[in-house]
Amino acid sequence: MRRRILIIRSFVLQVWPTCDHGAGTEDAVSCPGAHVPGHTVCLTHLDGTGRATYLATLAPGADIDHRGTSFTSDLLNELLDALRDPSTNQPRMGNAQFDKAVFSDGASFEMATFVGDAHFDGAIFAGGAGFNGVTFTGDARFSRTTFTEGAHFDRATFTGAARFDEATFARSTAFEGATFAGDAWFHEATFTGRAGFNRTTFTGEASFTGATFSYYAAFLGTAFTRDAWFNRTLFTGPESYFTGAVFTGSAWFDEATFTDGAQFDGTTFTGEVRFDGATFTGDAQFEEAVFERSAHFGPLVCTGRVMLSWAVFSAPVTLSLAARRLECQRTRWSSTAEMRLRYATVDFSHAVFEYPLTFAAEAEPFLLPGGALMEEQMFAGSPSQVRLASLRGVDAAHLVLADINLTACLFAGTVHLDQVRLEGACTFDTVPPGTHWAHRLPVRFTQRRALAEEQHWRARRPAAVRGWNTAVLGTGHVGPTQLAPVYRALRKTLEDGKDEPGAADFYYGECEMRRHDTRRPKGERALLTAYWALSGYGLRALRALAWLGVAMVVTIAVMVLWGLPVDDPKPTFTGRQPAVGQKVVLTSDIPDPVNPTGHLTERVTTERGEKALRVVINSVIFRSSGQDLTTSGTYTEMISRLAEPVLLGLAILAVRNRVKR
Repeated sequence: MRRRILIIRSFVLQVWPTCDHGAGTEDAVSCPGAHVPGHTVCLTHLDGTGRATYLATLAPGADIDHRGTSFTSDLLNELLDALRDPSTNQPRMGNAQFDKAVFSDGASFEMATFVGDAHFDGAIFAGGAGFNGVTFTGDARFSRTTFTEGAHFDRATFTGAARFDEATFARSTAFEGATFAGDAWFHEATFTGRAGFNRTTFTGEASFTGATFSYYAAFLGTAFTRDAWFNRTLFTGPESYFTGAVFTGSAWFDEATFTDGAQFDGTTFTGEVRFDGATFTGDAQFEEAVFERSAHFGPLVCTGRVMLSWAVFSAPVTLSLAARRLECQRTRWSSTAEMRLRYATVDFSHAVFEYPLTFAAEAEPFLLPGGALMEEQMFAGSPSQVRLASLRGVDAAHLVLADINLTACLFAGTVHLDQVRLEGACTFDTVPPGTHWAHRLPVRFTQRRALAEEQHWRARRPAAVRGWNTAVLGTGHVGPTQLAPVYRALRKTLEDGKDEPGAADFYYGECEMRRHDTRRPKGERALLTAYWALSGYGLRALRALAWLGVAMVVTIAVMVLWGLPVDDPKPTFTGRQPAVGQKVVLTSDIPDPVNPTGHLTERVTTERGEKALRVVINSVIFRSSGQDLTTSGTYTEMISRLAEPVLLGLAILAVRNRVKR
């Protein structure tokens, strides 16, 4: 008698007596089917009488062994009818062995009950496979099974372990509403059609390690009570859905690959979450997801958007991402968090930080747990800098920004902005360089850091020069009234960090917004305008020195032309001739200075210029020169002794603001 040997993954040899159909004939074809008890052939090749006799011996709950047997739908129905329980009118089997069996034109086990173990290892379902509502009381084994026309396990119950290792599911596969009370293993399984695990319950461990989903993978509302493993799983379909799923145990997605979008919206992660080395080619959506325990989110790569809006992190979390964009609108961090990013543009609009959050740019590619560098070929040629898009509506008291590009960040509406910490090289936008023309007049802006919202406001003005950045749709419109407090808060932030020179630009911006704020009193705006024109709000030393030079030149010119008399007045003495031996009494009188006359060019001499220069130099240091002056010169000296020391003081103040520690 021939025996067929099957080697399974656990290296345990399984042997069954195989069918002797056609044995001894020259054209005999080997049949791997297990022979029916009491016969030497399998159920397929058993004659009608023998088949009827065998089926009559079966009763509900009986053990059956039809390994390697080929079934038509009619033959399978005959077998199941023989096992039908009269009380339920549904098939009920004990230990059922269908390893290597071939179901040629569809197999329906719907509503059947397997009281013992059910083995379908290596079986082939050439037609559709229906297991809807089936109950597997013992272990269910479908390792290396092939489903060529779809498999349906909707509402099936797996009380023992369920193994689908290396199984192949072609076309549609459905486990919707199924219950896995024991462990469920789908190691290296292949799903080439739609795979639906919606509202499925995995009470034991669930492993899809190394599995491949070539089309839709749907785990909507799925419950994973213990650990769920998706390590090295490949999702190549147009979308992968885990919306509303619940992971009570740990969720492992290490080195998983999503070649299109992945949706985890509304998913609850009660246990640990890992995405080490995961790759998302499309968007990774985690909106309204809940992370209740410590999570290590990455390092992962996402060429699209990582969407964490409305998500909740209840425990400490570390996010390491290389992504195009990270959206955290109204995201809540209820514990400490560290975010280390590359390439990403981040939106924190209306996010909530209850504890310190560090947001930093990573200079070098991330290291994976094994020590290898994470691959970033999809970002080749892109700058690795991280940009912050918005902090509007955020309480920034617990926020730390390190090495972040803030050129396009929207700050208006941020609470406690003065408490944010800026570490490393946080960069802001600058005013347009060079000389521009407005109304046929040259305009030149002194270089300084400027907020994106000031850029947007200036670009909207009717007389705006080129070079200001315009606002994108949806950023809203803010003006000087809203921007002055923002500049003030950022100035205080840098001052508290002992960066006085860096704070100077934000003081300049604050004064600019106050000067352009039409809601402020005209007197205040006029004073600010004068302060700006004379010294750039005490921050432009060259401007103050230029005005000082102009004032000195004007003063010298006035002194030379009108302020100095023709000659220095000489005192005269008058008195009477007294008698001999008496004292001589003389009266001294200095005549009034004589205003110069003649043509103005005749008054410009080296001697008069030298005298005027001495008067001006003494005025700058707030001293009187002692020079005799005409009435015009006296008033000119009084004005210069007031104005020129002020201009010198503004220049010294500007230098001090740029160099003080």
